[in-house]
Amino acid sequence: MDEIETVAVTDLPDDFSGVTDRVLLDVRENYEWEDAHIRGALHIPLDEVPARIDEIDLEPELMIVCRTSGRSFRLSQYLAMRGIEATVVRGGMVAWQAADKPYDTGTEGMYGSVDS
Repeated sequence: MDEIETVAVTDLPDDFSGVTDRVLLDVRENYEWEDAHIRGALHIPLDEVPARIDEIDLEPELMIVCRTSGRSFRLSQYLAMRGIEATVVRGGMVAWQAADKPYDTGTEGMYGSVDS
């Protein structure tokens, strides 16, 4: 298997709301999302991804974020076995917050739609 690609949080936009060439998938649990999340990210907890894979637009570049990268690497390996490429956000939300990048809190966007 090829090596999994990673990206530094400092190389990412602060807000993914209007980004069309990349999808940021947040695979953390609901309580983690409520505490802090990147605006415009798609939230699907890791355990739900296989059943909800059709909710993810796989046409643009797929980027995965979790708390520190562990879950992101596991999901990237799973996806790679299915022929889907993904990039891991190195250091996850811990690195995002350490870099003083902006984040939202609460439940908005939790179920994949800001209208929920």
